[in-house]
Amino acid sequence: MSETTHDSAVAMSAPPASDEGLSPAQRAQKYGLSQSGARPSLPDYVRQLWQRRHFISAFASAKLTAQYSQAKLGQVWQVATPLLNALVYYLIFGLLIGTRKGVPDFVPFLVTGVFIFTFTQSSVMAGTRAISGNLGLVRALHFPRACLPVSFCLMQLQQLLFSMGVLVLILLGFGQMPTWSWLLVIPALTLQFVFNTGLAMVMARLGAKTPDLAQLMPFIMRTWMYASGVMFSIDLILKGKHVPHFVEVLLNGNPAAVYIDLMRFALIDSFTHKQLPPHVWAFAGGWALLMGVVGFVYFWKAEERYGRG
Repeated sequence: MSETTHDSAVAMSAPPASDEGLSPAQRAQKYGLSQSGARPSLPDYVRQLWQRRHFISAFASAKLTAQYSQAKLGQVWQVATPLLNALVYYLIFGLLIGTRKGVPDFVPFLVTGVFIFTFTQSSVMAGTRAISGNLGLVRALHFPRACLPVSFCLMQLQQLLFSMGVLVLILLGFGQMPTWSWLLVIPALTLQFVFNTGLAMVMARLGAKTPDLAQLMPFIMRTWMYASGVMFSIDLILKGKHVPHFVEVLLNGNPAAVYIDLMRFALIDSFTHKQLPPHVWAFAGGWALLMGVVGFVYFWKAEERYGRG
């Protein structure tokens, strides 16, 4: 190779003199380059998520259909599982421990609590595995990762709606006739869905970083259930007991208990407004707004890190 040809090759491979001293970020900015998989701004992220709303809905429906595809009873388990849980709780808490005493319409009271808490429990559990359990999808395709926890929460909402049909039959069987208050189910479930989705996003980010968290969550959720008045009336348990005031406030302000109380108030005639904590709708709306916003922003902050490492 001649000296002239060699000098030309070196000149072609070397960066232009004007790029000397520039940092990688400055050089990328100069040539209009952007980071692959970089986190978009929050408004852009919301826009991208909305554009994929049909994917979210289809993914949730497909997951729900596939969940029981290997079982002979198929979709029947969507309703049978919470019903069997309610039966076990009735035998242990209602009959053996006696928590049904002083609670009118205990069976509708119990079944409503089990179904509504199961909605939150399943959403949180599914959210914890939303990223860590779908790494192949996360690494293969480019889409807002929030689609996954939102899809799983939507899937749990669909499953709850199947269960609500059975709940209505139970209510009718125990003498609860439809009233205008049943319409309160719509805003109550909407607020609970927003709360569940925000909490699922928090757990999805934590679960993506620490997959072992999924093994710990059943114990946490079981403890939360026992503190939420699913199988008993919180008012009756606290009555006559000298507990610190902040404990009473925590139990009544517990978001799971708030949404359960709202559904019981909407559906059960004997569950009156006197049994609701003060400002219960403010609590329900506040929890939904707080967890929805905080959970979404917290999840978005780690968008570019999901599926890496």
